[in-house]
Amino acid sequence: MEDAFARSVPEVLDFFRVDPSKGLTDIQVTTHARVYGTNGTPFWKLVLSQFDDLLVKILLAAAVVSFLLALVNGETGLTAFLEPSVILMILAANAAVGVITETNAEKALEELRAYQADVATVMRNGCFSILPATELVPGDIVEVSVGCKIPADLRMIEMLSDQLRVDQAILTGESSSVEKVLESRITTNAVYQDKTNILFSGTVVVAGRARAVVFGVGSNTAMGSIRDSMLKTEDEATPLKRKLDEFGTFLAKVIAGICILVWIVNIGHFRDPVHGGFFQGAVHYFKIAVALAVAAIPEGLPAVVTTCLALGTKRMARLNAIVRSLPSVETLGCTTVICSDKTGTLTTNMMSVSKICVLQSASHGVIAAEYSVSGTTYAPEGSIFDGMGLQLDFPAQFPCLLHIAMCSALCNESVIQYNPDKKKYEKIGESTEVALRVLAEKIGLPGFDSMPSALNMLTKHERAAYCNHYWENQFKKISLLEFSRDRKMMSVLCSRKQIEIMFSKGAPESILSKCTSILCNDDGSTVPLTGNIRNEIESRFSSFAGKDTLRCLALALKRMPTGHQQNISLDDEKDLTFIGLVGMQDPPREEVRNAILACMTAGIRVMVVTGDNKATAESVCRKIGAFDHLEDFGAHSFTASEFEDLPASEKTSALQQMTLFTRVEPSHKKMLVEALQHQNEVVAMTGDGVNDAPALKKADIGIAMGSGTAVAKSASDMVLADDNFATIVAAVAEGRAIYNNTKQFIRYMISSNIGEVVCIFVAAVLGIPDTLVPVQLLWVNLVTDGLPATAIGFNKQDSDVMKAKPRKVNEAVVTGWLFFRYLVIGAYVGLATVAGFIWWFIYSNTGPKIPYSELMNFDSCLKRETVYPCSIFSDRHPSTVAMTVLVVVEMFNALNNLSENQSLIVIPPWSNLWLVGSIGLTMLLHCLILYVPPLSALFSVVPLTWDEWTTVLYLSFPVIIIDEILKLFSRKTTGMRFNLRPRRKREVRDK
Repeated sequence: MEDAFARSVPEVLDFFRVDPSKGLTDIQVTTHARVYGTNGTPFWKLVLSQFDDLLVKILLAAAVVSFLLALVNGETGLTAFLEPSVILMILAANAAVGVITETNAEKALEELRAYQADVATVMRNGCFSILPATELVPGDIVEVSVGCKIPADLRMIEMLSDQLRVDQAILTGESSSVEKVLESRITTNAVYQDKTNILFSGTVVVAGRARAVVFGVGSNTAMGSIRDSMLKTEDEATPLKRKLDEFGTFLAKVIAGICILVWIVNIGHFRDPVHGGFFQGAVHYFKIAVALAVAAIPEGLPAVVTTCLALGTKRMARLNAIVRSLPSVETLGCTTVICSDKTGTLTTNMMSVSKICVLQSASHGVIAAEYSVSGTTYAPEGSIFDGMGLQLDFPAQFPCLLHIAMCSALCNESVIQYNPDKKKYEKIGESTEVALRVLAEKIGLPGFDSMPSALNMLTKHERAAYCNHYWENQFKKISLLEFSRDRKMMSVLCSRKQIEIMFSKGAPESILSKCTSILCNDDGSTVPLTGNIRNEIESRFSSFAGKDTLRCLALALKRMPTGHQQNISLDDEKDLTFIGLVGMQDPPREEVRNAILACMTAGIRVMVVTGDNKATAESVCRKIGAFDHLEDFGAHSFTASEFEDLPASEKTSALQQMTLFTRVEPSHKKMLVEALQHQNEVVAMTGDGVNDAPALKKADIGIAMGSGTAVAKSASDMVLADDNFATIVAAVAEGRAIYNNTKQFIRYMISSNIGEVVCIFVAAVLGIPDTLVPVQLLWVNLVTDGLPATAIGFNKQDSDVMKAKPRKVNEAVVTGWLFFRYLVIGAYVGLATVAGFIWWFIYSNTGPKIPYSELMNFDSCLKRETVYPCSIFSDRHPSTVAMTVLVVVEMFNALNNLSENQSLIVIPPWSNLWLVGSIGLTMLLHCLILYVPPLSALFSVVPLTWDEWTTVLYLSFPVIIIDEILKLFSRKTTGMRFNLRPRRKREVRDK
């Protein structure tokens, strides 16, 4: 039943054919369960998803081909399995890291159950019984009361108290509880906030008692629709993941082209005698093509990216930003819009009194006094300030403030207490009543007890409501008149020392209409409430409620006649004495203003999205600075219904300039995220309630509050442990730095792999023996590339990282000029490696010193008479020299990647000690395989002499000189041909 809110009570009952005095019969329960229903990723898929990456698939194919070629050649034992085994072990390790770090998002759906009621008081067959909430069916008659968690979506049918109020903040984000009514509501495009006769599953009753009929269970409830919405939301690929996928596709095409080219170029050599036949020759050069593929693919890239992001999460955890999804670290760097929930995110979600108005004096004209109150939480911490901004040392010495404290403590049904486990003060009951309790604590007590030092000596548990308990002990409560909708006030009769006083609180207009006198703050006297005084109080009320958008309550008292009866009636609520006016709000967090300013400087737009009303939200936006850059915010503030009524063409422009979106429900939040993503915005959504979960999951990065619901946390990518909106700014800066470092190590690995491809390609074209065997290439790619690449992730962030605009999502990881730069570096790496190989044959004192022509004709050695044995061409010395040149030149190249354009003179190697350490460790590991016999045999290498090491250094060091020249060219040239622009300036202009 979709429109239960728009139908009258008899219509709803007739629809379900239920008698409200008897409930459903057993037969009806069975029928309704069948018709409407009741209230109530395998691990292997997770593992397989880790292999759903193009580079990983290419590596798997290379491993299979390598193994098949070894079998074709008749190889057995360790040599046949070594290369494919190493590849598979690396991929398995990477998959394990992915499985461990990835959070199963379906956990959020399980945690939704925490917001479902366990039991319900249900009328069936004419009598009430307590049943599990999961057994409810549409048509059941349910009774709810204070503290009850609503078990299903219910339509109110009978009020059993003066009023019923429900806290539905987890669903709508409203900062105050909502009064529920019986009358039907005819509203176009009704949102949850408009359905005032509906009790939503998972919300909590804070006042009153009522009966209602179940009309929605399971997935047909508001909470169930959130669950379905989360199920339907597919995870979007992050910008970096998309770029790496594009790079992988490009690399696959290049690898395929080069492999085919090398194979075709050498077709003439297939029949060379050294191969023993055409087929064997074809297989030999196919192995070279596979070696090329192994050389071209950065095997360590997936693992290094994962490791770098994981290291970034540790740094962010120190900033109180707990990352639940590794790729989201990088997504932060290109965030362009932050959609922030208001209640609990930008505000404290703790109603507190911020202003007080009393009559100071009426003896020389009407003089009203205003006080401001500090403190934005439920903690009894804060001070009272007068109109001049001076702090009152003893507020309780002022008559009106003293009586406001009395009335706040006595005319109150809420409870405030300290939770030692959570280390914070918590409420039970109406947030407005709790705000009055906290105000009573801030005003303090008269006499010695009001000394701050005396109160501060108490434990937090005792201090929570010490002053309230004092007044409750001084006065005995005799009778209570509950709040009602028509009176808009509540009263309590108290006695103290044979004196009976009635305290009242309620809507200012209601209280004022029943007052005939007013208390003066200067001397404690009571004077008649004249027209002038009334006008002054009403003016202050209009200012509080209008300009300041405060929720206002008026307080009054009445001294009852001696011998008055023990109960009070509605007739007693007249001839009251007005005490004062209090204005309260859900206050903004103090640090939010600076955080929003930092976002604007970084080119990030902040949008406030809330279920609260427009006026209240606009007031908060003004206080936090969200409207500071706007002359007229009218065109930047929309309610959900206003936005939906706009034509499609106007919606696009409205989205581009929207700053505030009010009266929204969960579906609107998710719609907003999708609409912004269609405009190519990278959206971060913050929130803390169950209502935020679908949007958090849909957003590019969902940010939950640490104090928020478990559902919101599970649906998010990141959790702010300190609930501080400002932490997002620090997290964005860290995300940008991580992306910059990610680009650096990706470029480092690309240039290194280009060098390996050039090495194999040049050797094949020149017709010289294989410079490197595949297992040596694997060692270089996984160990000597992986360690420095990971250490590059520790490069310090630029000082101006938050002054640049967000980078474009489609910005290439490697741009045209940078690709040219790394082609040059890669070409040198490859040529230096080949040069080391050739040097050993021609010039080395330990080599044969043969002419270059002999080296090129090595394959015909067996057919000719030579002065040297043909076995020298299978000597392991030249490939060891070549491999060592490749390792050392890549270590120097790692130093080049401390910065994209800055010289090593400006950013020296010791600026990143992790990189220096990783280079030292890499060289130690390389020496290990050279000088430890079992390992040297495994990798087909031999120990090097000092003369060979000297040559290695001579061939390797020039890579630094070449890159320094290219960096200088990047800094100095405006880029006519290669479009050279410093990265930061380019990003600003692009955006």
